[in-house]
Amino acid sequence: MGATGDVFKAYDIRGTVPDQLDATMCRAIGRATARFTGASRLLVGRDMRPSGVELSMAFAEGARAEGVTVVDLGMISTDCAFFASGFFDAPAAMFTASHNPAAYNGVKLCLPGARPIGRQTGLVEIEAMTNELMSVPLPGDHLAPLEHAEILEDFADHARSFIDREVLRPLKVVADTANGMGGLVVPRVMAGLPFEVEVLYGDLDGTFPNHPADPIQPENLRDLKARVLETGADVGLAFDGDADRVFLVDERAAPVSGSLTTALVAASMLEKHPHATVLYNCICSRVVPEVIDEHGGTGIRTRVGHSFIKQVMAETDAVFGGEHSGHYYYRDNYRADSGIITALVVLELMSKANQPLSALLAPYRRYVDSGEINTEVPDPAAAVDAVARQEEAAGTRLDRLDGLTADHGDWWYNLRPSNTEPLLRLNLEAADEESCARHVREVLDLVSQVTGTAGN
Repeated sequence: MGATGDVFKAYDIRGTVPDQLDATMCRAIGRATARFTGASRLLVGRDMRPSGVELSMAFAEGARAEGVTVVDLGMISTDCAFFASGFFDAPAAMFTASHNPAAYNGVKLCLPGARPIGRQTGLVEIEAMTNELMSVPLPGDHLAPLEHAEILEDFADHARSFIDREVLRPLKVVADTANGMGGLVVPRVMAGLPFEVEVLYGDLDGTFPNHPADPIQPENLRDLKARVLETGADVGLAFDGDADRVFLVDERAAPVSGSLTTALVAASMLEKHPHATVLYNCICSRVVPEVIDEHGGTGIRTRVGHSFIKQVMAETDAVFGGEHSGHYYYRDNYRADSGIITALVVLELMSKANQPLSALLAPYRRYVDSGEINTEVPDPAAAVDAVARQEEAAGTRLDRLDGLTADHGDWWYNLRPSNTEPLLRLNLEAADEESCARHVREVLDLVSQVTGTAGN
């Protein structure tokens, strides 16, 4: 392990500031990114975290020292930064730690056209160069120019282009932006649309004074659910810190899983793009491929993670891709994911159907899922292999696309090692609550058995 420690993850760079990630490292990352991309211009944006200005400007200084003009996008959401990469056809660096607590920051990198940079597409090389450059002084005193660009209005116009404004009807919307970048983006994108939008915690504050900006955790939806019921809202929207993810809450304050949202949006996209290809990752509910098939589309199952999905989208020309974790990707958004575009697509669907969200979703509520259950084990990869051997011996239908997926007919589960921690991630789906809970216990007991750990 080099000077970069363990901040270089599978899809991005992330760590606590300043002990794991500081200005010195970010300066070297900027130099390494400039060298790797070979670009003449590099875009840099940041979220609202207190450390964002120092770290992003250190990155910019490193890139400028390599002769690359840096365009400062200021405070923006991640989907806005990736849009800018496509709009300007330039690589981009977005300083954010997404849903992580205030002590964290990080960098999401992409090539021109918002093409992903992950471990298989350049992050390993950038890490190696960063380690080499950490102790190398900047080359001379001359820096390439630092420019500034305002991209939010262009992004707002682009987001609105995904819907037909003529079909929209007045809807009451509550958006919990958790003091994250949604507080900036949501009002700008919703401006001029016939929606009554109330923003909860819209002040940009990277210390997250109200609750963590992690909407996949049910406890972080509490305030949104309460406000939806108090105001009689038609829908609640919960954004993460950098606003590239969104989770829905229906008018009854029932949370909507990422899989159900994927199915809902897939149906809409296939109505607009008949017979198109739609992607879904391997922990999405079975309802997703069923809905794709029912609407005449071609469904393709992928590994978890944006770099994999974007690559398959490029190879297949898929119109849309969804992840259970709340990331939704659009071909016409440079294959990047966007929370606000997804929110608009759902609001358009609700307008056209003239039905409450719960009624729209009712046909898709076919199964019960466990949510993601994390178990700490000494060697997650070895644990997955051991479980696979047990399942194989029992004649279970298996695949190893991403971790282990075991298909037991009327129920299935996926077991994957975390990319960042000594954790096993279990996602299980069954026909009803009772069988889901029973099978979760069975799988956790199996994990305990093969790892010699106490069951969770």
